[in-house]
Amino acid sequence: MAISTSGGGSVKAEPNVTPLVDVMLVLLIIFMVIIPTLTSGLNAEPPKGINLKKHPEENGDQLLGIDRKGQYYLNRKPIPNNNLEAQLRDIYDKRTEDKILYLRADKNLEYSKVQDAVDIAGKAGVRVTGLISEQTPGSEGKSVDAAADAKVGTSGAGGSGGKR
Repeated sequence: MAISTSGGGSVKAEPNVTPLVDVMLVLLIIFMVIIPTLTSGLNAEPPKGINLKKHPEENGDQLLGIDRKGQYYLNRKPIPNNNLEAQLRDIYDKRTEDKILYLRADKNLEYSKVQDAVDIAGKAGVRVTGLISEQTPGSEGKSVDAAADAKVGTSGAGGSGGKR
């Protein structure tokens, strides 16, 4: 009879993948739940434009969205259409300055529905309404002011075109 002299309690060099699989399954479940809620909200494709200025969103900016069905979204959250004026009034009555509302509407929406939203916002205390559009793919992002400045600097009446 042969007797084994090794201790039998040798260290295995195999990684334990069970915790890794557990973590990956938890992450998969989290992403499966979170991603649909991130993409739900305002699903509007705004009109395309050329020579748009970039506008970084700030914390206090208010965004009113209108999808192709005419449903209102305030800061990407759906609201009842008949409740828009009251909610905007709650926001803008508290402000003493910067009463600006950014409006993003679907490009296939009737213009009268956009105008109705602008009128409601004006009644609720909004002083300035900025309409948001998307940059046309392939066009440069020059601002309108930069293009106008370049045109003024290169064309001059009388041939001088420069400072005197």
